[in-house]
Amino acid sequence: MHIVLVHGAGGTPTTWSELVPLLGGREHSLITNPMTSLTDDVAHTLGVVSSLNEPVLLVGHSYGGAVITNAGRSDLVKGLVYVAAFAPDEGETVNGIVERYPPAEVSKYMRRGPNGEWASEHTDEYWAEIGWDVPVDQRAIWDAESRPSDNRIFSEPTGVPAWRTKPSWYLVAAEDRTLPTVIQRDMAARAGAITSEVPGSHFTPRVRPADVLTVIEQALGEL
Repeated sequence: MHIVLVHGAGGTPTTWSELVPLLGGREHSLITNPMTSLTDDVAHTLGVVSSLNEPVLLVGHSYGGAVITNAGRSDLVKGLVYVAAFAPDEGETVNGIVERYPPAEVSKYMRRGPNGEWASEHTDEYWAEIGWDVPVDQRAIWDAESRPSDNRIFSEPTGVPAWRTKPSWYLVAAEDRTLPTVIQRDMAARAGAITSEVPGSHFTPRVRPADVLTVIEQALGEL
């Protein structure tokens, strides 16, 4: 089964840089979505999935969970792994989900561009509060490669969620100050996902790659 790794908002394939060496010989692909809209990102991910023409396990981090929730409707997709990720229901938006809860600590570092796009301001205070467990050398890479995210990735509604009909797994980040843990637990329970938790920040693929691998292996084994 082919593993397809989908990054979150502002992310790049280096989101998975600590995980990839652990995959060994497992077939995998790294998605680089345009982050111009949820529709565009789902279409791009589906294009990669279709080109593989083999069974796929979709793995999404953060906003990437909204992407796999929609792209997962493809017949080629056999399962979904959410890593501290959004798992919206039909008609929901990412914004709509977070607005039902108190603001996350990360909100004070979010900045809006002239065209309504979003980016986080990675000050020393940001890293100390939001990504304290990310090694300094990885912070520099994240800063260099991070891209603004069009507001439409957060405001476009999800279609019928793939987790209604596909098996899913959810890895909760128990100290997350970007996507609060309570939201993750609520979404995982609603999706009926097989759920586990690890300590640490929202940057789970970077700081807990072995735990992400464990969930992927569990999914592959059960599929």
